[in-house]
Amino acid sequence: MSQESEYGAGQIQVLEGLQAVRKRPAMYIGSTDARGLHHLVFEVVDNSIDEALAGYCDAIEVTVHDDGTVSVADDGRGIPVDTHDEYDKPAVEVILTVLHAGGKFDNKSYQVSGGLHGVGVSVVNALSEHLEVEVRRDGAVWHQEFAQGEPAGPLERVRDLEDDESTGTAIRFRPDTDIFETDEFSYSTLESRLRELAFLNSGVCIELTDEREGGDADTFEYEGGIREFVEYLNETKTPLHEEVIYFEDEDQNIQVEVAMQATDELQGSIHAFANNINTREGGTHLTGFKTALTRYVNDYADDNDLLGDLDENLTGEDVREGLTAVVSVKHPDPQFEGQTKTKLGNSEVRGIVESAIHDGLATYFEENPRTAEAIVSKAVEAAKARKAAKKAEELTRRKNALESTALPGKLADCQTRDPTEAELFVVEGDSAGGSAKQARDREFQAILPLFGKVLNVEKHRLDKVLENDKIRHFITALGTGIGEEFDIEDARYHKIIIMSDADVDGAHIRTLYLTLLYRYMKPLLEAGYVYAAQPPLYRIRHRGETYDVMTEAERERVVAEECDGEPDQIQRFKGLGEMNPEQLWDTTMNPENRILKQVTIEDAAAADKMFSVLMGDAVEPRKQFIKEHASEADWVDI
Repeated sequence: MSQESEYGAGQIQVLEGLQAVRKRPAMYIGSTDARGLHHLVFEVVDNSIDEALAGYCDAIEVTVHDDGTVSVADDGRGIPVDTHDEYDKPAVEVILTVLHAGGKFDNKSYQVSGGLHGVGVSVVNALSEHLEVEVRRDGAVWHQEFAQGEPAGPLERVRDLEDDESTGTAIRFRPDTDIFETDEFSYSTLESRLRELAFLNSGVCIELTDEREGGDADTFEYEGGIREFVEYLNETKTPLHEEVIYFEDEDQNIQVEVAMQATDELQGSIHAFANNINTREGGTHLTGFKTALTRYVNDYADDNDLLGDLDENLTGEDVREGLTAVVSVKHPDPQFEGQTKTKLGNSEVRGIVESAIHDGLATYFEENPRTAEAIVSKAVEAAKARKAAKKAEELTRRKNALESTALPGKLADCQTRDPTEAELFVVEGDSAGGSAKQARDREFQAILPLFGKVLNVEKHRLDKVLENDKIRHFITALGTGIGEEFDIEDARYHKIIIMSDADVDGAHIRTLYLTLLYRYMKPLLEAGYVYAAQPPLYRIRHRGETYDVMTEAERERVVAEECDGEPDQIQRFKGLGEMNPEQLWDTTMNPENRILKQVTIEDAAAADKMFSVLMGDAVEPRKQFIKEHASEADWVDI
């Protein structure tokens, strides 16, 4: 009998309960890498934030324990422990073991919620090797444990609630290492998201504690809410007006909050949130903000004769140059695209946000004409620069600068024409480029040597950026175009690997390229196409064995533990150009041996601030950052 004829009812597999989550975890949390791992924590924290939004929670504690577990505790109402009629089980057990079970579907328990799919905490349970929950409510402390999503025992009443004890919930879990590629929680990743949540929910106190060796602790609480968020983002910038513009509105039970401040920077920074979720792909709330902002600034400039000799309206790009803004909406029934919730789709939100922006700016500009004139003046300056760029020579024009179909002469391209298989190594210097060309696998590895440091795009407009030969060669090799003409579908390589020396200068060059990608070609980072190579600092030989190590600390460990303190040879690689082709292939380019660090943008606001610190004009914040991170062995995911 053929295989086809055996396909019948008996071959249909039904996954019960949380089995489907364990079978296809990426469907529920996006991935099983570090991003998915941290998503588990954020799903639990979102439940506590929802309690805060409902007015029942003031404090949240997140702890990374030294045994590999993470706990999230709050002083909310506590998950219900009474028996659920349909399941004949305690409600807390139902919530932790049944998908789409929760109190967020009828708008009665929660008017606004971030965990709207109802899969959050049950998915965390399903993907945890072990999870325990403690609930303080109904006059008692209750406790239950689970293993891989299944109850390990019944819900137990542990003791009576003390008179001075608050109600609340505490969940502690250990991710299942059979599912996740890593179980190492990043303090900086947790810190960025928790700080963001504290900004977005004024008055809520969030404590983060790392109990691992050398761990940190922080408390985030911001009574000023998103106003303080904008001030935080602008710490290393020079604002054009001292006060952050802020207003809020509500219509159809949809709350809108906007905070903004113009700076003398060239790069703008707009961050949009819906129910505390960072909508990185934007949506109707962001569209409404941009449309209303551009329209009103133009109207104000026309009415007050502020356009001078500019014979055309300001564009959205002109108005947003150097503007830092946070747009936050709270919606009782938001429609997100997919479980990752990166784009808001509710059509009615656009009009509500537009109305809020128009009314808010009208009032603020009328009361603060100097601020209004400063904002319009900056936009007019940007418009004039834009017009000048259009009239400039061919190489300063966005389209013509890249219109040539010829690939850069220095590019040693690969043979494959399948972008999913192709890799582009952007190599610092001609010497290292020569070694890399000899070392590479010509079938799928391309080499683009670019000598020295490229232009710092944080300080220059795009027309100046495109006058830089190295940047033009880089963009042409990628094939995507840049700025408004960028199209990720034209990417010639799905692995873009920045390969610079393992020293301070190399790190600076790498950051210059990442700044270019972040500011003008961000979809490449969002798609996961960008990597940093990790060349070794030392090669150690001992009794026929070879050890390639990345850090001073690792060198000391290998010398002490593997070489008994007496290695036969220690070779220090001062730069990639010092390696012969065989060494470069073995240590940095061979897919079987190499270590690549994928560069991601998990938190756009944190990335924005980091690039402003590293590449902006303010010296002290940069010195402080370097001082704090100089000893870190790993490249920080941006």
